[in-house]
Amino acid sequence: MRLAPLGYAAIGLAALTAQANAQSVVKHPNSTPGLILQSVTVKSGASTLYLSGQLAAPLEPAKNVPTAELTIADFGDTKTQTASILNKIKGILAEHGYTMADVVKLTVFVAGDPKLGGKMDFAGMNEGFKQFFGTADNPGTVARSTVQVAALAGPAFLVEIEATAAK
Repeated sequence: MRLAPLGYAAIGLAALTAQANAQSVVKHPNSTPGLILQSVTVKSGASTLYLSGQLAAPLEPAKNVPTAELTIADFGDTKTQTASILNKIKGILAEHGYTMADVVKLTVFVAGDPKLGGKMDFAGMNEGFKQFFGTADNPGTVARSTVQVAALAGPAFLVEIEATAAK
């Protein structure tokens, strides 16, 4: 098959566009490698997706109990809720053509755990986080803020996560 000169131009433009898009998001690691990034640059031309704060799903969704009546035990500890939320985020991203590798920023809100005297379970949240970032499937990581809050949308929730993805 022989391409007309315009065909070559279209192929060249597509290659340049793909190369530019690959450079549209630059992840900057900390000077000492760590669990999260120092920063991320999202250049013009990148598509960005902002996810609202997500909460964990009940461990037994078929239980048919109103959410207001559920307890922390129905959603799991901080690690379990973090993994549940990140799985939910993974699904939402997929619906829009993104992957967890496209996540550039997470904001994590953690309520105090009554079992820990009202302190947040930062280690548990990190354990849930490590199931999705810095793995064989997703070796990268993200910029992230984690804050303890007085409460979330209901007393059974220990974690809420907002995500921003770009590609």
